[in-house]
Amino acid sequence: MDLPIYFDYNASTPCFPEVVEAILPYFTSAFGNASSIHHPYGWLAEEAVETARERVATLIGAEASEIVFTSGATEAINLGIKGIAQMADSGKNHLITIATEHKAVLDTLEGLTDQGFELTCLPVNAEGEVSLDQLKSSFRENTLLVVAMLANNETGNLHPINAMAALAKNHGAIFLTDAVQAVGKIPVDVKELGVDLLALSGHKMYAPKGVGALYIRKGLPKIKLKAQITGGGQERGRRSGTLNVPGIVGLGEAAVRCLDDLQEEGQRLLNLRNQIEKALLQIKGSQLNGSSQRLPHVCNVSFNNISGKSLMIRVNKKIAISSGAACSSISDKPSHVLTAMGLDQATAMATLRVSLGRFTTAADIEFAIEYISGVVKDLRTLAS
Repeated sequence: MDLPIYFDYNASTPCFPEVVEAILPYFTSAFGNASSIHHPYGWLAEEAVETARERVATLIGAEASEIVFTSGATEAINLGIKGIAQMADSGKNHLITIATEHKAVLDTLEGLTDQGFELTCLPVNAEGEVSLDQLKSSFRENTLLVVAMLANNETGNLHPINAMAALAKNHGAIFLTDAVQAVGKIPVDVKELGVDLLALSGHKMYAPKGVGALYIRKGLPKIKLKAQITGGGQERGRRSGTLNVPGIVGLGEAAVRCLDDLQEEGQRLLNLRNQIEKALLQIKGSQLNGSSQRLPHVCNVSFNNISGKSLMIRVNKKIAISSGAACSSISDKPSHVLTAMGLDQATAMATLRVSLGRFTTAADIEFAIEYISGVVKDLRTLAS
């Protein structure tokens, strides 16, 4: 067994071997620019991009023309939110989101308040759930956009996106979902969800870093996006810049691989997740953070009366794991997701987010159970 064992698949995933194999030619022999439409090198690159576009669309139940490639989910979220806001009709300046959203959403929406937009940030209960009644009562005549993640990156909670999107539609608002942690892990169908925009990321689903996509539902005249990157008119004018052909090819290949055994892999990971979750919750002073409606590969467990810093230092000697979102782990502040759920600072800091993936084995789980249990016991002994 190679150490440290990787239990941080919500932060990033390794590429499928088939993905690496698929993208290599686009660094060497098939290196052309997809915008070079006058010679075979460009044609080959363009064909590869369009094949990948079809594959990504198939993964989420969309049409190829509804997919815009970006550098990742953060750019896709910024394009969706800012692009909508900057093209909004006069007076449509109210935005709604949830307190437990990713910082890519929260920071972007809060930035718009400096430009005259009004933001309603819905609270969650102790399990991280949002009230549909509270969402319904939050709509105004000037509500423009609702942004809610499909699956929370820290707890794995699944929000009732189809019901939320239906409320937005009934009130004449646009609905954007951050589906980064869900796409490629559980079945996602944009038509069933009823969303207008959806952001996804390559490196969360076994494709390279630096590539993602924004789904934009067609046939809705109200969805007008102002491009955030200009100069070239690529992606039908919605995102200029030379396309990352190797990354896009990798994303397309990963989409095929994920879709191939989505249900079976989800059940395998659910079984492993339940095994480690049950064992960790048998440790005295532990608690599960999140609801029963969660991603099958994620559990978030806090341990009372121990140092969060000491816990992370000790556990990460043999297990690569985080206490929350990777982009927030560089901070000494507790997770905004967990504090929004009512956890105090000390408990929120003494938390492990277990996120499993395609290469997690039963042996990994058995080792982690014994090792984490031992670390917590040792820290409790030192603190007593």
